[in-house]
Amino acid sequence: MKTSDLIDALAAGAGPASRAPVARRLVPVALAGWFVAAAAAFGSIGPAPAVMLSGAALWTKLGYAGLLAVAAGWLTARLARPVSRTRGPVRAVLGVVAAMSAAGALSFASAPSGERLAHVVGHSSLICPWAVLLLSLPALAGAMLALRTLAPTRPRLAGLAAGLFAGSLGALGYALACEETSITFVAIWYSLGIALAAALGAWLGPRVLRW
Repeated sequence: MKTSDLIDALAAGAGPASRAPVARRLVPVALAGWFVAAAAAFGSIGPAPAVMLSGAALWTKLGYAGLLAVAAGWLTARLARPVSRTRGPVRAVLGVVAAMSAAGALSFASAPSGERLAHVVGHSSLICPWAVLLLSLPALAGAMLALRTLAPTRPRLAGLAAGLFAGSLGALGYALACEETSITFVAIWYSLGIALAAALGAWLGPRVLRW
């Protein structure tokens, strides 16, 4: 019998695992991942100008990344246990992304036609997604280590969720240093950085999380 078949057979007879061990492992990963990402962003870029505290851009970045981290963490926690339903967290993830996409599209449509390109590319479009990806790596490593101590039966999906979780934490740290003010920029380039982390997690999942 293949290992994957044995896992499926064992999981089929198992009830949902306790949530407490999952939370005990993922909550410290979230806190440490965000702290390391923020510290690295401050150290390499410096904090965003204080004037941004009175604008919408910084709070939009933090709200988007924070809500997506919560939704992706929920999804990761579900996929860390056998026989867990994922419909709720998947809808939460898609809802956050859809809301940010709508906000970005509305911001683009309301900008003067001569300024729309600037709203899309900003000053750091070539840097932002890669910075988010790099800042997500500590959280991704922590999430993968946490998942290895749990019981994910769908390693690729679990890896993707962990990457989405880590990418959101990387974006949450980067937001504290980013000077961009365009909501459209955030919707495009932050999302791309988070998607890169999710893709990396999906690639690592079958290699790292296989029993």
